Amino acid sequence: MDLACAADAPVTVPAGERVGIPTGWAMELPPGYEAQVRPRSGLAWKAGLTVVNAPGTIDSDYRGEVVVLLVNLSKQPVVVQPGDRVAQMVIAPVIQGTVEEVAELSSSKRGEGGFGHTG
Repeated sequence: MDLACAADAPVTVPAGERVGIPTGWAMELPPGYEAQVRPRSGLAWKAGLTVVNAPGTIDSDYRGEVVVLLVNLSKQPVVVQPGDRVAQMVIAPVIQGTVEEVAELSSSKRGEGGFGHTG
């Protein structure tokens, strides 16, 4: 779903700065679910605005207002108007993992190669 700015007035996001954009609503997610706040590709492309911690996670025990943390990666300030769509949100199941200490890991073709070592 789209998340829109619910500020009472336009919000300026200065170049290179971060701003929290209020959405005007809160939610209660059932245990085992999270909300993922993601950037809108058009806003990122056209204005240089993206979600700081993409995807931002809203846990099932959070009860406050949903606030979108935007960063302006452009060289110009960007003005967000009330009602502007600023992000997207996806509700997704979460699997809680457990950590187990082991003496060694099994081998794989990739091994410890990272950052472009997959071909």
